[in-house]
Amino acid sequence: MHQFLDFEKPIADLEGKIEELRHLSSDGDLNIAEEVSKLEAKVERQLRATYQKLSPWQKVQVARHPGRPHAQAAIDHLIDEYVPLAGDRSFSDDPAIVGGVGRFKGRSVVVIGTEKGATTEERVRRNFGMARPEGYRKARRLMEFADRFKMPILTFVDTAGAYPGVDAEARGQAEAIARAIETCLAVRVPLVATILGEGGSGGAVALAAGNRVLMLEHAIYSVISPEGCASILWRSAEHAKDAAEALKMTAQDLEKLGVIDGIVKEPLGGAHREPAPALDALGAAIDRNLSELVGRDGGELRAERRDKFLAIGAAE
Repeated sequence: MHQFLDFEKPIADLEGKIEELRHLSSDGDLNIAEEVSKLEAKVERQLRATYQKLSPWQKVQVARHPGRPHAQAAIDHLIDEYVPLAGDRSFSDDPAIVGGVGRFKGRSVVVIGTEKGATTEERVRRNFGMARPEGYRKARRLMEFADRFKMPILTFVDTAGAYPGVDAEARGQAEAIARAIETCLAVRVPLVATILGEGGSGGAVALAAGNRVLMLEHAIYSVISPEGCASILWRSAEHAKDAAEALKMTAQDLEKLGVIDGIVKEPLGGAHREPAPALDALGAAIDRNLSELVGRDGGELRAERRDKFLAIGAAE
């Protein structure tokens, strides 16, 4: 069953009617295929009308939908012969960061991602995708491994931000994030980053300082969550909708601002409705961008990456 968002209530009502009709049809000799077909066409029209005019706050809700494909789903779908690598070799393994080696379209790559988890138990184990310092140190280790063996890096970001707990701060959270960003900017191999759902704060930038940064159509990417921004500016999270508008955190806004390099179109109704086609489209977009980068000089890749991020927000 789909989990419907607040603004999808008309769609939920229509799909509920379709299920009722199918149930009636299976219980008797009624032939209601024509009525079901009409309702399905109506659902498609409603979906198209709704998703063509999503507000920034509605996009936040879509980006956070629990059914969206997360990093591990993207890895499982796109990467062949995947071998996970664990631990930072200093403290422990952080389940919020997943990564390893594998093959993408026949090419050896290192993949790294923030993983929220699919079930309640898994979300708790993975701390809802909010990494601790050891997670960012693991990501840094994997990036250095990729650099040593001349393997492109693919990253998949879906996190509300780094974990703000006392234990994380005690182990040097800010320094670990800064070092991860530094390593992103220093490696001499292609780095293609993708924002799958939420790209929150430095916890996202730590894996997203790439040569190319892609976003799924309904993903968000921002220095702070709308609720966090509202609590600072308005002293109340009730203004989260206003904050979402002001933050310019949608893929469409960020492409115009030059923060990201491309938008990957999602299936009608969002990636949570049809994860496989969404990931197929993402794989094609990554392949196009990676093909343009592979074979180029490492120093050139590094200089281009650094210049790209230094130019963001600079006056023309």
